Amino acid sequence: MTMAGAAMNVPELVHVRTPTYKRPEALRRCLESLIAQGWQNWVCDVFDDDRDAGGLEVVTQIADPRIFYHHNQPQLFASKNIDQCFSRRNPHGARYFCVVEDDNFILPTFMEENVAICRAEVAKVVFRNQLVEFNSGTPNAALSSFGILDEMFKEGFYEPDEFRLSLLPGIGISNGGVFWTDDARSELEIGYDCTATLQEYMRTFSIDDRVYVAMQPLAVWAQNGEQTTRNLEIGASYMKRELDLKRAVQVLQNEAWRLAQPSERKAFLKSDRFAYEPRLRAQGMVKGLISARVGRVLGAREKLDLIGRGLLIRFGGRLTEDFQQFVESRKRAFARHAQG
Repeated sequence: MTMAGAAMNVPELVHVRTPTYKRPEALRRCLESLIAQGWQNWVCDVFDDDRDAGGLEVVTQIADPRIFYHHNQPQLFASKNIDQCFSRRNPHGARYFCVVEDDNFILPTFMEENVAICRAEVAKVVFRNQLVEFNSGTPNAALSSFGILDEMFKEGFYEPDEFRLSLLPGIGISNGGVFWTDDARSELEIGYDCTATLQEYMRTFSIDDRVYVAMQPLAVWAQNGEQTTRNLEIGASYMKRELDLKRAVQVLQNEAWRLAQPSERKAFLKSDRFAYEPRLRAQGMVKGLISARVGRVLGAREKLDLIGRGLLIRFGGRLTEDFQQFVESRKRAFARHAQG
């Protein structure tokens, strides 16, 4: 019997959360990918941020009793609409949770394979590899031949301290790749004002469980960021937004470094636990103003350039009070859990 087959013996409820905004055809495809799942014991809450409630027609036409429609009133905008999908609320009494945004979709074995890993490996958080859909929403849409985690992670468990180090060379968590259980310790709902982009970095920093990275890509991420930029702070200049974002990421990188075990810091540049190129790891350390001691991975000129960029971010970017409260809240949670 396959791992997936064994998991199907005793079905447990999977609760899918789907944020949507004015993309009816994409939403239809997303919901149809749920209906096509081999694992049929699921429910989905659709959270529509369209003031005109355009998603209601799609849900009504599909007419699957497992799909529930919610109209956000007032409008939440992108980051808060996505964030509510990571809430600990469990109105359906589900065992498992995931988020499938309206422009994304999942492959037919996504749920059953993730459930199987949770059971077989006693995992509370699974991070699943995703394919990329290029030119999403156009006649030229096509799926990648690679997964977005292929050059980032390797199959297997990562301790939370270790996983958070993925903030140095990359972003770590992506919303559509996370699958978690009702007893996971990680506070995946951010709960503080921020952009949708920064939110994923903050979610990576929030990880407080061992994470099982599953490298078989069974979800699809649409590469269309320009279509999803609906944030309250959109009036700020591009340069200010970029500096503020990068400053917040820089703080998360430094905090992740400080929270890591000495052995994890020492091994970071050469460890085979990550698939990131050593050069990317070194660049993250130097630009993050963590350390310039990266051996010969980077040349002196490149180090100076990265330090200069890091200092520009350090002194040009501004942190919000909400962000600082978020960081302190997560550090307190980590300390509580470490004490037992």
